[in-house]
Parts: sequence; structure tokens; C-alpha cells
Amino acid sequence: MTSLSRRAFTGMGAAAALTLATAGLAAPATAAPSTDPTALDPTPFDPAALRAAISDLSHPEATASQLLVERRSSRWYGTAGTADPASGRSVRVDDRFRAGSVTKAFVATVVLQLWAEGRVDLDAPIRHCLPGLALPSRFDRVKVAHLLQHTSGLPDHRGLPDLGTPEAVLRHRFDHWTPRALVATVTQDRLKFTPGRAQEYRGINYVFLALLTEELTGRPYGEVIASRILRPLGLTGTRIPGDDPRPHGPHVHGFLRMTDGSLRDVTVYDQSAAWGEGELVSTAQDLFRFQEALFSGVLLPRRALRKMVTLPPPTVRMLNGTPARYSMGLQAATVNGTTFWGKTGETYGYRTRVFATCDLSTRFVLSYTPTALNAGQDMISRVVDVLTA
Repeated sequence: MTSLSRRAFTGMGAAAALTLATAGLAAPATAAPSTDPTALDPTPFDPAALRAAISDLSHPEATASQLLVERRSSRWYGTAGTADPASGRSVRVDDRFRAGSVTKAFVATVVLQLWAEGRVDLDAPIRHCLPGLALPSRFDRVKVAHLLQHTSGLPDHRGLPDLGTPEAVLRHRFDHWTPRALVATVTQDRLKFTPGRAQEYRGINYVFLALLTEELTGRPYGEVIASRILRPLGLTGTRIPGDDPRPHGPHVHGFLRMTDGSLRDVTVYDQSAAWGEGELVSTAQDLFRFQEALFSGVLLPRRALRKMVTLPPPTVRMLNGTPARYSMGLQAATVNGTTFWGKTGETYGYRTRVFATCDLSTRFVLSYTPTALNAGQDMISRVVDVLTA
């Protein structure tokens, strides 16, 4: 396997095409993770180094961080900063936060469940699967599998607001979008490339997939995720907010640093522009359980899980020429000889990283709250360095 820079965990760095056999996938497990760090054996990793990795809230500037780690059956949980600077309350493992594009892993899991049940053909054109959208005829070439793998070649958006400054984010944070309006922003131009020939990470792919889930089940996609994943696993801190801009319950606040240096709370935010692809609210504890259930085969049969840990062929490359790094709902990164599969999530004021080896021998959930609109990746780099040393 080709080793990657730790920037692969950011979703923006160089990546390598990997073919991962699923023989090492973990056996089914049902035990919920313990989150009491005092009861756990820290031998497989260096707790002091992990604590140092998440305690530097200056690189990048952040108001809070938390890390839940398991390595060879030993677990560690640590936090830094405060969930709410106004009250000074410390972060807890059951605090909710916005998990951004980790949503895609949940949507992909449901789509692959439906595929395993024979209810959808991954080679079916999305135009035929969603006749009510009246998509252009050129969308006949875009298949369900292309959307899952970000190889669809969908056109660039037209009509979305420019959110290039923190002030613009605040101005538009209560804008409301419908899924159909989001789809309409990518139907006006020609496809950027022949579907299946290249890879470009696009959230709109998963808007289509969430719509497909609703078409196949006759229910809102959030309800489908709840019935198939959240309730069976007891993920009581996780929800698809829909039209509700508030996280509810105990939660970690997110902030943005304005250009004048002031700090503004962006916790309350209409997530409809991220419908189907980035609106998940969750907790470190819940994402840890989801991760375990996914790689243990609890949520997917082996043939479906194999698709989640297989990248496109080596001939498929990102638009910048680097190898493809996204599979169906996940992404791959190999650092210091350790290959992880998982998902990054970013939304204003929040960053989440959920990664594991396929045998679950090493896994982690990292959540932190950077205040810069385009924050550096220092924290995830420090954590990965400790775990792969």
C-alpha cells in the first residue's frame, strides 16, 4: 500500500489508490464502549501525548476539543476547553455537536442496505430512479454508484451565495433551501466529465442519494436513518435536524472569528443547504458506536461493506491528478503504515473526524470547534501522529 500524508484526514490532501481486502473486517460485536478513562488500560498508546494533541487550542484556534480512542481493546477519552464559554462547562462525551459530512456515511449505509435487499440497482441511472425531478437527458449517464463514489461529474453549482467571509456566513445562516432547489443549482450546465472517469468530492451527490432513499421508502430520509441505524443502535444523541436550526439537549457551541477579531456564536444554524449530505447532529459516543457497528457487520452484509472499503480503479483520479480517495460513503488514508477508513465532517464552527482500521484494532472519534473560517489541520495531524507512532 502507498503511504499517505496525514493531510489525507482533512479531505483536502494527497491520497493514494488503495485496494483493501475485507478479510480483516471485525467480527460482529454488540458491546457499547465504556467512556470512563479511569477504568481503562492506556498501555497501547500514550495518554499524555493524546492529551497534549487535543489540548493545544491555539493551533488551530478552537474553543473545545474531545477525543475518544480505542486501540487493542483499550480506550481513552479526553477533552479540552469548554462546551459553552459563557458558562465554563466542560465538554462531555454525550454532548451533541454538528458532524457535517459524516452524514454521508449514514446515507451511504442506508443506500447499501437497500441495495443488499434488492430494492435498488447501483448501475441504474439516477434520472430513471427519480422521475419526479425531470432531470436533463444528459443525467442518463449518472448512475447511483457514481453518486456514492463522487464520480458523477455533476456540473458546478449556480445560484448559491458566496460564503467566503465569516460575516457572509452569519448573514446567510438562516437561509432555507429545499432539496429540489439544491438539485436545480447543478442541472443547468453540461457534466464536468464522463461519469466514472474521474472523482470530485461533491456534497450534492448525497442530496440525490437522500432523495433516492425517500423515493424507495416513501419516508423522509431522516426517518429512514433513524429506523435503520439510530434506534437499533441506541444512538439517542444523534438526529437529522431537518428544518430545526437548534441542536437541542447538552451540546458544544461553535464559534466563528469575525474579520474585526470578535467571536460570534454560530451554534444555531439552518442546515437545509446541507440537506442529505452534511446536517447530522451527533455525539462522540454515538459516532463510536456507529463506527463499531459498521465495521463489525452489524449494519451491512459483507458484500455491501466490501463496497464501502473499495476505492475506484487506479485509472480514476481526482481532478487535480492525485489518486481517488473516496469509496462509497467513506474515504481512505494510510499514515505511517496504518490504513484507516472513515469520514471527515466540517461545518461552520465544527470539525469531526471518524476513522478506524477495518479490524477495529485502532479507531477514534475527534471533534473540535475551530473558530477560523478556513482553519488549519494541526489537531488531527497531532492525533494521527500519536496513534500511528
